[in-house]
Amino acid sequence: MDLVLLCVFLPLVTVAWGQYSDYYYGPYNYGDNDEWVNVYRQGFNFQCPHGQVIVAVRSVFSKKEGSDRLWNYACMPASQSLGEPTECWWEEINRAGTEWYQTCSNNGLVAGFQSQYFPSVLDREWQFYCCRYSRRCPYSCWLTTEYPGHYGEDMDMMMYTYDYYIRGATTTFSAVDR
Repeated sequence: MDLVLLCVFLPLVTVAWGQYSDYYYGPYNYGDNDEWVNVYRQGFNFQCPHGQVIVAVRSVFSKKEGSDRLWNYACMPASQSLGEPTECWWEEINRAGTEWYQTCSNNGLVAGFQSQYFPSVLDREWQFYCCRYSRRCPYSCWLTTEYPGHYGEDMDMMMYTYDYYIRGATTTFSAVDR
């Protein structure tokens, strides 16, 4: 009887495990801890390989380094349900020293970032690299609560399940805290 149950349930477990691996990202490989896409107070340009999107963001803050952050990103292939990327573009620049909120236009997903540091305001300007796919991305969007609660906190945000994507970002700016 036990052997019969095992023969019935083993294929089901195998199918469930196969589906699980399609919908769950494991730990992201950011590279070594010292492999940041930027150095303090310097600009950078980071783009995922074609067909991939940003799924994890890591950042550490240093007040003594000009109230700046080091950044690192992880990319993963977009879900096959989205089809192939049809076009990619750079969004408008979000200026340093201001608060901003931006999502990729034209139903795009974030596939890269470009940033420049401005010592006069101790802040960065940002530009998103967005890609649109042949099939429409669902619009069930919301702001995540996975963000630093204070400007000096470190950040490690990742999309744990398939079909969750980064479509934009928001920031605050304080002339007092910089």
